[in-house]
Amino acid sequence: MATESRALRSAALAEIGRVVSFDAYVWALTDPETSVGTAPVAFVPPALMPDLPRLIRLKYLTPVNRWTSLSRAARLDVPAASLVWRELLQGHGVTDVASVVFRDRYGCWAFLDLWRLGGTFARDELAFLDEVVSLLTGHLRRCVALCFAATAGVGPATQAR
Repeated sequence: MATESRALRSAALAEIGRVVSFDAYVWALTDPETSVGTAPVAFVPPALMPDLPRLIRLKYLTPVNRWTSLSRAARLDVPAASLVWRELLQGHGVTDVASVVFRDRYGCWAFLDLWRLGGTFARDELAFLDEVVSLLTGHLRRCVALCFAATAGVGPATQAR
């Protein structure tokens, strides 16, 4: 699962980058039941690396553009309202974040944050990201499902049979 989903996300990021410029990103798969992030593919400014635990904490604490409630691609309309931006990203030169969620009727499968250092994301860029979501959600769902298929029947409960 990890290699398939990572390859899919890496290829998608290359295609997205042809239309929407970004300087950094975090793309995490999510557990469809709990929406907890897992298996991230990310590129962040090197100076931010020591602050990754804080970044994750703030991401879970802020309601602004939270992956658990987004229905469309969104940018930071009011950056100061975001704990992540106000308490961390602003200090690293991030001027905007475009957030998208890969969700369907079966659950939330992933979220992607694209960071821009200088400028903001335009409406047409957000519209393009919404198109990407509709194209990739099913593929990401299958990648997550493969994770469970690969481990089904393995573990202490099945070894006792």
